[in-house]
Amino acid sequence: MKSLLSRLTAALPPGTVAVAGGTVVLGAASYVHLGVAGHSLSTEDMANVSVLWTIVMSVGIGVFFPVEQELTRIVAARAVLGQGAAPVLRRATVLTSAMLGATLLVLGLAAGPIADLLFRGDRGLVAALAGAFTGMAVCYLTRGVLAGLGRFGAYGLQLALDGGLRIALAFGCALAGLDSALAFSLVLAVAPVTAVLATLPALLRAVGPGEGISWRELTGGLGLLICSTLLSQVVVNAAVMSTKLLAPADSALIAALLSALVLARVPLFVFGSLQASLLGGLTAAYTAGDRAAFSAMLRRIGVVVGLLGLLGGVPATALGPWLIEVLFGAEAVLGSVDFFLLSVGTVAYMFAMVLGQALMVFKRHNLQLLCWAVGTAVLAGVTFAPGEVALRVILAYTLGSLATVLGMLAVLRLRFPGAAPGVTEGPGGQGAERAPVAGAVRE
Repeated sequence: MKSLLSRLTAALPPGTVAVAGGTVVLGAASYVHLGVAGHSLSTEDMANVSVLWTIVMSVGIGVFFPVEQELTRIVAARAVLGQGAAPVLRRATVLTSAMLGATLLVLGLAAGPIADLLFRGDRGLVAALAGAFTGMAVCYLTRGVLAGLGRFGAYGLQLALDGGLRIALAFGCALAGLDSALAFSLVLAVAPVTAVLATLPALLRAVGPGEGISWRELTGGLGLLICSTLLSQVVVNAAVMSTKLLAPADSALIAALLSALVLARVPLFVFGSLQASLLGGLTAAYTAGDRAAFSAMLRRIGVVVGLLGLLGGVPATALGPWLIEVLFGAEAVLGSVDFFLLSVGTVAYMFAMVLGQALMVFKRHNLQLLCWAVGTAVLAGVTFAPGEVALRVILAYTLGSLATVLGMLAVLRLRFPGAAPGVTEGPGGQGAERAPVAGAVRE
């Protein structure tokens, strides 16, 4: 068993294990935070918290997570070439601040309508939403630089601190007898900002001087990447909202479908710990011109994704209908076939995330966006086709994810048929071959 674990660990991108612990804590914190809030708040207040949480985890991720991905790619490439990340951090801070400022301006100008439409007139929750977006912005900014530098110990620590604080603050609100939706919503702002402040010294010690970075290099692919990320969030989150639109009175199906997605997407939760280290590793191999390392890393991560799919999909298919009744009190409106399709969709979605990162490394953000647009179009077509609502929305998730994967495989095959990464496409031309791949990864 120990030998098997060692081989599995060796197959993962460097830094995955360091990030995994923090990812587990942060993931568990989401369930604990919502669970404690659900037992402390009225139904109406809990609905407000749920809406705010959903907006943060969809719109917030769609807007600010691309900042982390682009910074990881850019900083990892510079690390291979021996260039420090301080200039990147300075300009990225200005860029992220501008993005956050625009977001907060929209929230401020539309505070009244947003509060009336989403939060039953509570403008305090609009302020909490602004705080949560601020937390996401500073987290993704710093994590992108840490991942690019290979400082995965500090990266994982920030995740763990964020998650641990969310758990502690949620229980603190409950023990203090706070029955306010605002109190539990502010947890999403206080925890990430505190975690960033705690890990900021490690970040500032890690960055070093280097050549300046142009605004074009920093922002050239960011808009496309934001669009891609937002579409990917549509694909992975559309099922419940589509059911709400198509069958608004079928509360049992809506509740059961949400519970089923939580179970079927457990492998996706585990996969999250691979993303930061994978992008940095692929970028380092690509920049160094090491095609063999690049291809080998993609193959290994493909095997890991397949294993995650089996480990999560088989139990979900066999036990899912029973588990959602026992764990979530859902009604028996979904069967094993539904869970099988959801599990296939999750595996396809993970493969799409892997291939999308490969396209990012090739600086083909436009092709990544095209593939997600195709997947979203397939999802919409299946969703609004005739037939049973449950089957349609589940198939839409599965086929939309599969269409995205097939599109990415096609463009990778057509645009890069045997080209050596880092030689024909990599930044720096032949000079990119000077530094070894391992030079980009530390800790």
